[in-house]
Amino acid sequence: MKLLIADDNEKMRTMLKKLVKGLADEIVECNDGKEAVAMYAKFRPDYVLMDIQMKEMDGITATKLIKQSNPAAKVIIVSNFSDQKFRNAAGNAGVMGFVPKENLLDVLNFVI
Repeated sequence: MKLLIADDNEKMRTMLKKLVKGLADEIVECNDGKEAVAMYAKFRPDYVLMDIQMKEMDGITATKLIKQSNPAAKVIIVSNFSDQKFRNAAGNAGVMGFVPKENLLDVLNFVI
């Protein structure tokens, strides 16, 4: 499995890598949504773990662009922002799942 992690917090990217280490053959990281869109086009991962709040471009906008380029893209939002407003925006962008950062183990429910 190929995985793209987009989060502006290096410690969070490290935790996510450790969480999925045994599942992913290749993991690519980036720290903003704009870079995530470019890396998705180049790397074509099986899954994207996407934060919402990032510099340059937020994760919701990045998800919309990724889904426009590939409607079958599997994007999972992993965010500190878990209120209904953000969940609705993520759903409208086409994500396959939404995981609050305080429940990181729930990521495994989507990528296993």
